[in-house]
Amino acid sequence: TSRYARSIEMHQRACQVMPGGVSSPVRSFKSVGREPVTVKSGQGAMVTDVDGNAYIDYIGSYGPLILGHANDTVLAAITKAASRGSSFGMPTEAEYQLAVKVIEAVPSIEMVRFVNSGTEATMSALRVARAATGRSKIIKCIGCYHGHHDSLLVEAGSGCATQGVPSSPGVPSDTAANTLSVPYNDAQALEAVLDANAGQIAAFILEPIAGNMGLVLPREGYLAKVRDLCTKHGVVLIFDEVMTGFRVAYGGAQAIHQIKPDLTCLGKILGGGVPCAAYGGKRELMQHVAPQGKMYQAGTLSGNPLAMAAGLATLEQLQDGKAYELLDATSHSLALGLELQAAKAGVPIQINRVGSMISCFFTSEPVHSFEDTCRCDTKRFTTFFNAMLDQGVMLPPSQFETWFVSLAHDRQAIERTIEAAGIAFQAVAESAGSEKISQS
Repeated sequence: TSRYARSIEMHQRACQVMPGGVSSPVRSFKSVGREPVTVKSGQGAMVTDVDGNAYIDYIGSYGPLILGHANDTVLAAITKAASRGSSFGMPTEAEYQLAVKVIEAVPSIEMVRFVNSGTEATMSALRVARAATGRSKIIKCIGCYHGHHDSLLVEAGSGCATQGVPSSPGVPSDTAANTLSVPYNDAQALEAVLDANAGQIAAFILEPIAGNMGLVLPREGYLAKVRDLCTKHGVVLIFDEVMTGFRVAYGGAQAIHQIKPDLTCLGKILGGGVPCAAYGGKRELMQHVAPQGKMYQAGTLSGNPLAMAAGLATLEQLQDGKAYELLDATSHSLALGLELQAAKAGVPIQINRVGSMISCFFTSEPVHSFEDTCRCDTKRFTTFFNAMLDQGVMLPPSQFETWFVSLAHDRQAIERTIEAAGIAFQAVAESAGSEKISQS
């Protein structure tokens, strides 16, 4: 603990003035049984804590930092924008420029509205769907997290999965009653719910590639079937690409799978590490948004110049496609190395990966749904996480989060991570062995 003395002290102080000492639940490190590390700075693939410990970072602010920490071009763009003013509450040219970039990149988006967070984006997209259809009910997938607004904190994943709270106190039951849940990757379940509620469903919202229960990939044909069912029932299909947008490909998961949703939610990478998100889609749907239409949504800091500048600087560096080839190759070697080290230690794991998103599940069975993730051994993950941290590798502090690889992760960083994993998997094997002995 002396290695983390200042972090522990900082956390204890923070707990006096902030709930759990944090601004977001998963940051508390509660599910891995320790105090959180307090970060002082980041550079490239590394972060340094207040005690001076350096770590290879796979949190990457939970997705936005695809270029790594403190990218020179992004920093220069933010600095230049800030020197002209940080917020105006009036239109700027940069908003138009980023809107054009988004529309060019994402196959299904014809018009876009900027907001400040993924939560705002999904909340607003659902309101558009309800305004356009005149219907109240929505469907989501069990274990998929779409932000913390009332109608979506039902059977939610991510921090909720970590905390063991499937939905939250403080959400009125009549709000939750309009939200129906189906398992991810189960088109038959979706069809049954649509049939049973014919003419009542405004929208089906899902992560086309789930990232908030750990990384779970869509089965072959699942997204195409979802698209067909929503079209048949007049239901607005919303892809939550807050995590996958500009991450798995420049055009997001919909570009990979060639499925066009009606509305798309974006965030994270879109703002280049500064708070920013957006929702967009078909012109006929987006024309419902005020002032063009009657569906009200607003935000004082929406489209603020710093976020627009950071977003433009980030997307410009990702545009040529080579970035994604490099990310894929780097992540592929990381996944192979992890599999090899786990096999050596005799620890059963499942690795799910798409591009630069990876999850290492402590289970011997393939993971295709939230139910599958719930069978993972969280004790083993905790042992693994702590052993990696002690060796200078920072992973998301939950079995139910996704790791993010950035363009700043070079061969040396990957080799060091794989080496650390060998020791960590060994620690898992030893703790599993001692557990068996104590049980007998």
